[in-house]
Amino acid sequence: MANPVLVEVTRGDLVESRHRGMVVAVDGDGKVMFSQGEIDAVVFPRSACKAMQGLPLVESGAADAHGFGNRELALACSSHNGEPAHARLAATMLAAAGVDESVLECGAHWSFEQPVLIGQARQLDHPTALHNNCSGKHAGFICAACHTGKDLEGYVRYEHPVQAEIRGIMENLTGSALATENCGTDGCSIPTYAVPLKNLAHGFAKMATGAGLAPERAKASRRLIAACMAEPFYVAGTKRACTRLMETAPGRIFAKTGAEGVFCAAIPEKGIAIALKCEDGTTRAAESMVAATLARFFTEEPDLHAALMAQANRSMSNWNGIHVGDVRVTDAFAA
Repeated sequence: MANPVLVEVTRGDLVESRHRGMVVAVDGDGKVMFSQGEIDAVVFPRSACKAMQGLPLVESGAADAHGFGNRELALACSSHNGEPAHARLAATMLAAAGVDESVLECGAHWSFEQPVLIGQARQLDHPTALHNNCSGKHAGFICAACHTGKDLEGYVRYEHPVQAEIRGIMENLTGSALATENCGTDGCSIPTYAVPLKNLAHGFAKMATGAGLAPERAKASRRLIAACMAEPFYVAGTKRACTRLMETAPGRIFAKTGAEGVFCAAIPEKGIAIALKCEDGTTRAAESMVAATLARFFTEEPDLHAALMAQANRSMSNWNGIHVGDVRVTDAFAA
């Protein structure tokens, strides 16, 4: 079965592009609350699962030992812009563990956000690993490893204890077996595992509700989700979709993007989590899809519903500010 068209892009009065995809919303018990497309298809979560990967930082006791608050925990779950505040906080986290950026194995890159990149190019000869969008996550890995006495060298490799622990955590949350057969390498060099989309959503529903989790994992999960909702800037940054969605309903919506058109979200108060993928990997479509899916669960709050739908359906202008078309979700999202 072909996945349905979930997002259209218009130019003038005509549809210029169409994006197919799959989306699923589940509760803590795994009951499907809404779905479109092949929700049992396997996908690489990529960076959308960083809150899962952040659990060792909390469960090991490292976060408390270093006095980390919501900002540090949010950065550990982030794909940030590499803005100065992001890079400074990542460096501070490393310093708390007694190390510096030289131990980071995520690689270095300029910011993906053009205004930030221009500022970096004006001030820096080259970017450092602190500017990598994954530096906060890697700082979390390193802090947890140092706190538990693990060797740091090669902490990104499949066989390293840090990655083995994360693998076990993700198996526990998603109910999926993870091994070399469904493993790839992410952009920041750590392993990434393909899991069924529905299982990914259920993993986040368990994090948001604590359903089916051991008490300590349930507590750590809720703490990370709450930290991201409290400090959305440190999850992504200026003008980013994750930040904007969480700021639309402060303390009520968790949202995290991943590469290749993946997005995960949760509404803890409703016990619901969402996972989706735009089939062709386009970010603009995934951002519309997650906003429209979230909006379905706020129909009784007209202002919030409208604010989310305004992010799902948005206009496009050219460099002269002339309206040229729209990105819009299809009737598949109609409540």
